[in-house]
Amino acid sequence: MSAYRFLLSAFTLLLPLASSPASAYDPSPLQDFCVAINEPGNGGIFPNPVFVNGKFCKDPKLAAANDFSFSGLNIPRSTANRVGSNVTLLNADQIPGLNTMGISMARIDYAPNGGLNPPHTHPRATEILLVLEGTLAVGFVTSNPDNRLITKVLYPGDVFVFPIGLIHFQVNIGQASAVAVAGLSSQNPGAITIANAVFGSNPPINPDVLAKAFQLDKNIVYYLQKQFGGSVGQGPWDDMP
Repeated sequence: MSAYRFLLSAFTLLLPLASSPASAYDPSPLQDFCVAINEPGNGGIFPNPVFVNGKFCKDPKLAAANDFSFSGLNIPRSTANRVGSNVTLLNADQIPGLNTMGISMARIDYAPNGGLNPPHTHPRATEILLVLEGTLAVGFVTSNPDNRLITKVLYPGDVFVFPIGLIHFQVNIGQASAVAVAGLSSQNPGAITIANAVFGSNPPINPDVLAKAFQLDKNIVYYLQKQFGGSVGQGPWDDMP
């Protein structure tokens, strides 16, 4: 086969991949920026408001440095809660200039001796984590059918990546407080904390479903639903004839 025919064949095979609608992420911006404002009547917008990703765009001529900045991420957050961690997320709500940019970040504080960012997923973002202080054990679980745990102990200066949509966690295994900074590949990555979603949903998931899914006694399911704020012993179809 000639070199020309080989290149033509390779291009023909790759073209459907390049144009496939199956790969969909945050949209690429069509302007330098779209500083977010919530209401079109606040002034400083185009005569015909542009509504992008749930926000209206401010007139770019009125954009200022404060639209692209945030102060105070160096301040430790309280970890006095049940899991011993605190996530400070910076997205387009905190930094309006992030709107349409497809990126966000977070500071995560961990209490000593077991402060936990519990198992959760980001449905719209890959996360890259940089440890600033402390010692973290981190990991994620691959999708079915393998469900393989990939885990590592991290020290200050170490970086770890959590792939988009996969369940992951971080826990402080040191005796001092820990701090990490995360970058996320979406302006609105979302977060689904597994235990809260399963046992604290509103309305609650029927306890029979959870008892069978987790192979638990139903009384334990009732207990867990109570712990996570769900209605105990009820489900969306319990009153159906």
